[in-house]
Amino acid sequence: MKNLYPASNNSTITKPPSKHSRRLLLGHLFSLLLLILPALTMAAPENRQQTGQDKVIEDLKKPLYNPFVERYVLDELKMLRTDMQHQRAEYIERFTSTELAASDRAINYATSTVNNIFYVIAAAASILALVGWSSIREIRHKLNDVIEQKVSNISEDYEQRLLTLETKLKDRTDRIISAQEDITRTNTMHSLWMRAGLEATHQAKIDVYDQILSINPNDVEALTYKADEVLEIGEPQWALNLCNSALSIDETYPYAFYQRACANSTLNHLDTAFEDLKNAIELSSTYIDEAKNDKGLENLRSTEKFEQLLASVTG
Repeated sequence: MKNLYPASNNSTITKPPSKHSRRLLLGHLFSLLLLILPALTMAAPENRQQTGQDKVIEDLKKPLYNPFVERYVLDELKMLRTDMQHQRAEYIERFTSTELAASDRAINYATSTVNNIFYVIAAAASILALVGWSSIREIRHKLNDVIEQKVSNISEDYEQRLLTLETKLKDRTDRIISAQEDITRTNTMHSLWMRAGLEATHQAKIDVYDQILSINPNDVEALTYKADEVLEIGEPQWALNLCNSALSIDETYPYAFYQRACANSTLNHLDTAFEDLKNAIELSSTYIDEAKNDKGLENLRSTEKFEQLLASVTG
């Protein structure tokens, strides 16, 4: 077997490369072939004249490299590693210098801040001495006075706010209680009106209307409907007084005029009854048909004025 690693010029025998070096060298050669292969493929038409040389290369019986090439590659790798170490050392040095500079700036800032604080304290002490506060006791007394004044002002302010809040809460409570009472009163009156509509006798209805008037004496409707029931039991004068009370509260309530017309007609006050009926019809024309059949207006219907009033309204 031929020796693939010939001796060097100084007649010394070199050691065969290690397995790691062979793998590394083969890897580099394989990468180089991968880079050269596309160029050779594209340049195939132009390199047809080198077919004989390619054949010679393929017929080689020994490797194309020698220990000198391997040594060159190893030296290049060593130089690359050395350069990387130098670059790393440079980066570390720069980073260290940056950290030192930042630390110096922080220390300088802290030192300046402390010095400024001492300057402020010295200036404050000088001002206190100039103003006349010669002792810490006077400063303490003055500070206590200021604090007491502030606390007193704050206490008065909060006391005033609490009084205002208490007044508002009391007013709000009174409103709520009043609203509840109004709701209760309204519900009670509603139930009484419902009860009045269900009662069968006139006296029972009068009693219900009295209960409504005990809750609200100025209820015009209750006064008028009570007058109607009183007139039904044969008390026209009482009905007239009730209608007068209702009209003194509301002068535009047509039913009060109508009931007073019925009371005056029963009492044979025909002129007054005619005026009341006229006012009721002017305020609400719904009483025309009722006036034709109401027995309370029987005396008034026999007069010529009544016929004229109906003719003027219907005509």
